[in-house]
Amino acid sequence: MRRSLPALLLAALPLLPASLPAAADSATPSKASGSVPAPLAGARAPEQVMATLFDAIDRLPIAAEHREGYDRRLYKHWNKGLNGSDGCNTRKEVILSEAVEAPQVGERCALTGGSWLSKYDNVVVVDAARLDVDHFVPLAEVYDSK
Repeated sequence: MRRSLPALLLAALPLLPASLPAAADSATPSKASGSVPAPLAGARAPEQVMATLFDAIDRLPIAAEHREGYDRRLYKHWNKGLNGSDGCNTRKEVILSEAVEAPQVGERCALTGGSWLSKYDNVVVVDAARLDVDHFVPLAEVYDSK
């Protein structure tokens, strides 16, 4: 369980700010001026937050995964999208929503032009056919973890 802790901590980061002291506002002297702002009332120290997080992780149920009965064909590959009559399946709807520069949408949702920025490596893609759209968690893993 401790091996996957770094990934879990990264996933939990958006949850932590509610427990950590907030940044000082402009009316409060900064550390640069030699004064340290007082912590918020009821705020917990980072080590207390981490101890609580570790306790919560230790309470997560652990069960064996099961693949029996899994069949990828049980899950539709691409459905017809939000508007089944416009020709844009879910894949193309995702591509349209992620565009930095919107492409032209032609008959049967043919996409031309446009650009996309990869959040993983900052590469700009200008050909929608080169884009992959997939699940963040593979369907087989979701099935195993039920």
